[in-house]
Amino acid sequence: MDASSLMTLGFAAALVAGLLVKFWLATRQIRHVATHRASVPAPFAGAVSLPAHQKAADYTIVKARFGLLELAFGAAVLLGWTLLGGLHGLNQALLAWLGGGMGQQLALLGAFMLIGGLIDLPFTLYQTFVIEERFGFNKMTWRLWVTDTLKSTAVGIVIGLPVAWLILWLMGAAGGTWWLWAWGVWMAFNLLLLLIYPTFIAPLFNKFQPLEDETLKARVTALMQRCGFAAKGLFVMDGSKRSAHANAYFTGFGAAKRVVFYDTLLAKLSPGEVDAVLAHELGHFRHKHILKRIVSLFALSLAGFALLGWLSTQAWFYTGLGVRPNMDAPNDALALLLFLLAVPVFTFFISPLFAQLSRKHEFEADAYAVVHTSGQDLSTALLKLYEDNASTLTPDPVFVKFYYSHPPASERLARMTA
Repeated sequence: MDASSLMTLGFAAALVAGLLVKFWLATRQIRHVATHRASVPAPFAGAVSLPAHQKAADYTIVKARFGLLELAFGAAVLLGWTLLGGLHGLNQALLAWLGGGMGQQLALLGAFMLIGGLIDLPFTLYQTFVIEERFGFNKMTWRLWVTDTLKSTAVGIVIGLPVAWLILWLMGAAGGTWWLWAWGVWMAFNLLLLLIYPTFIAPLFNKFQPLEDETLKARVTALMQRCGFAAKGLFVMDGSKRSAHANAYFTGFGAAKRVVFYDTLLAKLSPGEVDAVLAHELGHFRHKHILKRIVSLFALSLAGFALLGWLSTQAWFYTGLGVRPNMDAPNDALALLLFLLAVPVFTFFISPLFAQLSRKHEFEADAYAVVHTSGQDLSTALLKLYEDNASTLTPDPVFVKFYYSHPPASERLARMTA
């Protein structure tokens, strides 16, 4: 068996195996949540009502069942792009129209994203305007959705097109070590995005007003001073115009850091609970979780670009995934798209390791918040947020190991109590 056939077989086997595992995990989650729907778990009996618990169970089950449909459809689309020749056909059509060169390569990337977005559109709309609407979370109007879509598309073009052009140019002009230069460009772009997102991109989609509650502002400022932190400002975001879900986050990098509260969060939590949630976010910075994630991104991206640099020179990589490489034109955009399509199929099986590391970080941030604020306030805040977001209190333990970036409520509260 030649290398091309081995690539085809390995890709197909990994895709089928991953799909089977994902279906198994989803069905476990559905059964486990449905089994525990009838009564509130004992640790939460005094804090969470039965209707709220059942709403969270129903919401989880509906999303999981919809996820099964998305999984099956996504696998079919992936096969269509690769082994069934969809990407090859699109590339040949654009070559016949535009000829070889940078214009054709950028057109291939753009056409792939456009077609992929249109394919995913019915699922996105159903998720927002049917599932989220059914459970009372959606506040998005059709007009706002269209506006958001146009804005995000424009931002993607303005920011993404120059980066794509530069990486493709490096692939063709920088020799055998192009991947190292491209990695440097990609990392610089990500760091720049951390700086400009809070002040230039996020305000295109939401309004950010300075926190006006003087009492809360004084509490938050005192907490940050106690913890040795400074931020460029304290802001309230109008998250309620899109969703009833609540959140808070610490965003930016260096001097551009800012604290952002969803207006929905301030409406639901007491000042002490707001303190506790913010202390949790500060805990991530104190334990250098953000820096560690950036360093991990650097390392993983470097490995990815190095792998792409090698695979892009191997004919079997293209033919094994249903694409005949161009003979008279560059294959850089083809290699990039095939890599982005194939890598998630193989890396799915190591995703539990990253989920476990993320849960560990959340425990550490919780512990930091308990030391600097009130553990009781953090516990009640978390329960309100779990209830507000209709997060199930009874997830399947195996599903948690694979997918949960945050520990389940029972584990977080037990750790706080201990």
